[in-house]
Amino acid sequence: MTEITPTAPVTQDVLTIPRKMAERPVNLVGLTRDQMRAALIEIGTPEKQAKMRVNQLWQWLYHWGVRDFDAMTNLSKEYRAKLAENFTIALPEVVSRHVSADGTRKYLIRIAGGHEVEVVYIPEEDRGTLCISSQVGCTLTCSFCHTGTQKLVRNLTAGEIVGQIMLARDDLGQWPEPGQGTGDNGPRLLSNIVLMGMGEPLYNFENVRDAMKIAMDGEGIALSRRRITLSTSGVVPEIARTAQEIGCMLAVSFHATTDDVRDRLVPINKRWNISTLLDALRAYPKASNSERITFEYVMLKDVNDSDADARRLVKLIQGIPAKINLIPFNEWPGAPYQRSDWARIEKFADILYKAGYASPIRTPRGEDIMAACGQLKSATERARKSRAQIAAETGAQP
Repeated sequence: MTEITPTAPVTQDVLTIPRKMAERPVNLVGLTRDQMRAALIEIGTPEKQAKMRVNQLWQWLYHWGVRDFDAMTNLSKEYRAKLAENFTIALPEVVSRHVSADGTRKYLIRIAGGHEVEVVYIPEEDRGTLCISSQVGCTLTCSFCHTGTQKLVRNLTAGEIVGQIMLARDDLGQWPEPGQGTGDNGPRLLSNIVLMGMGEPLYNFENVRDAMKIAMDGEGIALSRRRITLSTSGVVPEIARTAQEIGCMLAVSFHATTDDVRDRLVPINKRWNISTLLDALRAYPKASNSERITFEYVMLKDVNDSDADARRLVKLIQGIPAKINLIPFNEWPGAPYQRSDWARIEKFADILYKAGYASPIRTPRGEDIMAACGQLKSATERARKSRAQIAAETGAQP
C-alpha cells in the first residue's frame, strides 16, 4: 500500500459542477470573500471599493437572506443593475418536504444536472440541528448505511452545500426582519450543523471547507465553529487538515472494535485501519477535554454489541479526549442487519460510562419518513451516470 503523507490532499476522480467559474451570470452563493471580491473587480468595481461591496453583498445574502438585487437599497440603482446583469443568487430547488410525527423535516433537493440529495432538520426544545449532504451518493459502501447503497455521482459545490443551510432557514423563517439583529430573535431554530448526510465530507474537502467558512462568518449566518460537526469514516490524511482549515468539531464513524468487523462495516478501514485512524485522532490538533472527538457507533445485533466489544472500545480510545454516541440501527428495506436489543444497548453504554466516557444513546428521529441516521437515499439516484453524461447535462467540462 502506498503511504500518503498527512499534507497530501486526498481526492476522488469525481466531477464537481462547476469545476471553474462559469460563464455569466455567476452564482454569488458559495463564493468565498476573496472569490467574490475578484468577481466584482472583474465587472468593473474599483479595487478600492471592492472590499466594501463584498461586505454589503455578504450581509444581504447571508444575514438578511435577500435574493433580489433590487432590494439591496444601500447600493446605487446603477450598481444593482450591473450586479443583476452579471450575477445570480440561486439555491438548490426543493423537490419535496416531509415532516415526521416527531417534527423532523426531510427535504429532497435538486441540484445542477437534475441530481437530488436529502437534507434533514431535527428540532429540539429550543434549538435545532441540520444534517447536510456533501456528495450525490457515496463511495464508501458502508454495509449498514442505506446511502452507501447509492453509487457516487459527484461532489456538491460550495454553493450547493451552503444553499442547504439557506433553504432550511427559509423554511424555518429564520432570517431576521429589517433592522433586527440575529441575537434579537431569541433561540435559533437552526443552531447546529452536522455534515452527516449523504457522502464523505473529506472526499470533497475544498467545497466543504469553503461552505463552512461561509456558515461561520460572523457577518452572515454566523454559526460558531463549535456548532458545526464534520463526520468522517476515516479519511486519515485529511483529518489534521480539518482542524487547521475548518476548525469545526470532529466525529468519526467508527462502529467496530476489530479490523475484521470494521472491514465489513466500513470498507475504508481496508485502506486506513483502526490503528492508523486512532493514531491520527491522537494527534488531532484540536482534541481536548473541551473539544472532544465524537465516536459514532451504530448498534448492530450480534455484530458489534457485546460486552467484549465495549471493553475493547474503551481500550482503543484511551488517551483520546472523546465521547461515544451509541446509535440504535435504523432499519431500511433490504437491510442486512437488525437493531440491538434495548437492554443490550444499555449494558454496552453502562460499560462505557463506568470507564469514564459520556455515552449517550441517540434517540431515533424521523424514522417514519426515512430521515433517521443511515436512512438517507435519494430515490431517483439509482445508478451512477458517466462523467460525460453529467457534463452533457450541465454544460461543464468532464
